[in-house]
Amino acid sequence: QVQLVESGGGLVQAGGSLRLSCAATGPTASASAMGWFRQVPGKEREFVAAVGWSGLIKVYADSVKGRFTMSREASANTAFLQMNSLKPEDTAVYYCQTAPTTTQLRIEDGLGSWGQGTQVTVSS
Repeated sequence: QVQLVESGGGLVQAGGSLRLSCAATGPTASASAMGWFRQVPGKEREFVAAVGWSGLIKVYADSVKGRFTMSREASANTAFLQMNSLKPEDTAVYYCQTAPTTTQLRIEDGLGSWGQGTQVTVSS
């Protein structure tokens, strides 16, 4: 079972930047894709971005392409989501997740347990 620790949320003005971090521990952490979902109360959970185990494959939701960047520090099994040009509609609780591949992560197949998430609030 992979354990995840999320950090880096906060309050920022529109146009600003934040970086989220997700540290994974466990026997399969280094071989798993890692990524982020977000959810606003009363709305469906939304896939945001993911990076494969090697750090080479990256996938993004259309809503964040060109603004958000996934990266991964393999030695630390930590994934980062750099969020630039933030918009008020990016406001949500962001959750880190893992899955065997980025494709599976995107369709919520083989996900691990959900953590507490980290709040991102973008003011207009």
